[in-house]
Amino acid sequence: MLTDTDLLSVQEVRTKVERAYAAFQVYRDFSQQQVDEIVERMAAAGRAHAVALAEMAVEETGYGNVKDKIAKNMLCADYLPGKMRGMKTLGVLRELPDERVVEIGVPMGVVAAVLPVTNPTSTAIFKILISLKAGNTIVISPHPNARRCTSHTADLLYRAAREAGAPENVIQCMETPSLEGTSALMKHDRTGVILSTGGAGIVRAAYSSGKPAFGVGPGNVPVLLERTADVKEAVAMVVAGKAFDYGTVCSSEQSLVVEEVLRDQVLAELRARRVHFCDEAQKDALRRLLMTPRGTINPKCVGQAPGKIAGMAGFEIAPDAPIMVAEIREVGRQEPLSAEKLSPVLALYFVKDFRAGCEVCERVLNFGGRGHTCVIFSNDDARIREFGLRMPAMRVMVNTPSPQGSTGVTTNLWPSMTLGCGAMAGNITGDNVGPQHLINIKRLAYAVRRAEETLVVPPYEPRAAAAPAGLAAKEADAVGAAVDRYLASRGIAPPPPGTAAVSGATAEIVDRFLAARRSAAPPRPVPASAESCPSCSGGAIGRPAPVEQKAAAEGRIEPPAPEVVIVDFVCENDVRAAMQASRKIYIGPKTIVTPAARELADRHDILVLAQR
Repeated sequence: MLTDTDLLSVQEVRTKVERAYAAFQVYRDFSQQQVDEIVERMAAAGRAHAVALAEMAVEETGYGNVKDKIAKNMLCADYLPGKMRGMKTLGVLRELPDERVVEIGVPMGVVAAVLPVTNPTSTAIFKILISLKAGNTIVISPHPNARRCTSHTADLLYRAAREAGAPENVIQCMETPSLEGTSALMKHDRTGVILSTGGAGIVRAAYSSGKPAFGVGPGNVPVLLERTADVKEAVAMVVAGKAFDYGTVCSSEQSLVVEEVLRDQVLAELRARRVHFCDEAQKDALRRLLMTPRGTINPKCVGQAPGKIAGMAGFEIAPDAPIMVAEIREVGRQEPLSAEKLSPVLALYFVKDFRAGCEVCERVLNFGGRGHTCVIFSNDDARIREFGLRMPAMRVMVNTPSPQGSTGVTTNLWPSMTLGCGAMAGNITGDNVGPQHLINIKRLAYAVRRAEETLVVPPYEPRAAAAPAGLAAKEADAVGAAVDRYLASRGIAPPPPGTAAVSGATAEIVDRFLAARRSAAPPRPVPASAESCPSCSGGAIGRPAPVEQKAAAEGRIEPPAPEVVIVDFVCENDVRAAMQASRKIYIGPKTIVTPAARELADRHDILVLAQR
């Protein structure tokens, strides 16, 4: 029996993915109407249990507060379904008669959904609804510290889906979550696409799994309060956004950057909102508490009430203070309070002017929030546009609290709990992820013109074959003709009629070559039994007369020079036979040598160019 948690988790993943895949084989054929009825039934179940699920989330994780978690549950169970209502995701999505193109929605299959501990119920509702709306099935990997509330959420929606006619196992949730199990889920052969929400490590794992993946990066959201803004309204929104669910939303405000001319007004409005201003000793205590020595967020401080965090840091604040504010000057690793904190602690910068404010905001984003979200409060549209064009963020909110604006509550962005950060942050999309990202679009495209009506292709003449040894064809022909003429002048072959005299340089080169051949390898007698390759013409190669051989052996006559037989053709087998017999092969200018034979013979010095 298995007892190891990782092994149990991996085995559970294998079983549940196979079940979800089998369910997908049935669910993929459901009509848009059937799918929409299932989604509506699940959304109703989410709304009915929004309060209970929020209470469970806070009780189990200890993060955030019930009131704001109810709001997040309702965003996903009420506002999101309303936006999806009437949206086509399956079958024919649209026809473009003028272009003669038909677009068809195709689901991706099994969705591997990785959930965070900060939003365990709202994100579960969100990912289940958009996955099933797109015709997919889903397997959820909850955070181990939020397993019970996430599993309960999935079970509520699953029972509602089954009552509406969904196939068995259309929603699956891991009961034994672990890193090994989550990795197995993302890499499973049956997994079609990954929806990953969590820390940087789990997002990197999703993108390195080899599967299509939608992951999100961290948020380190700066807010610029520009001099034309309505200061009272802006400060109220920033405080409300930062206090929301004790700062657990990834798009919560992290730094407020204010033009110096607004200092007195902003400080007055912050005091009117009962925020706590940290002194130098308290700031030092928060620096040590909120961040670990490695520069990561201390999980004990995530989503905690301001008074609790102050107590952990060793000081007290007013019990009704919604957030703590720490005025700082630097951005980067040397200033921990400039990083994402996921708690109700807000960094505050005062800058000379708008340009300096943009500079600080850009640095904050590049320090841990690149691609995510930023905010500007301003009534100067030119400066709003300038800010938006410059900031390395996929969502630039204007005159709104950041959590509500980025998730589509106060803006017309798509309502989402998965906020893409674009290529600049290593994400596949910068969109607010929705069901439209969980389908592929197949296209019927009818012929509307002939190829020759679209493309004018210039005429093409094939080039001549490349010359041997890297020479151009004409150069190779010229050198060959010169060598032939010189050999003919030495009596090796009759010169062709009308040939020109050989140049001195060519003659000198060929003379040196022939002299080297004669001095390095004088012809030797070859046994009478030596024969050529049976498949090639040319007879015996370099065979002396038998009678002269016998007389020479008895010492009666001086052995004559061996007879040199110049062959007409040499193949690779000829060369190998000569190598075995330790003899040379004599060739003339007209001898045909195959490329393979030439290459082998050159390596073993077998060929000798001789006169007839």
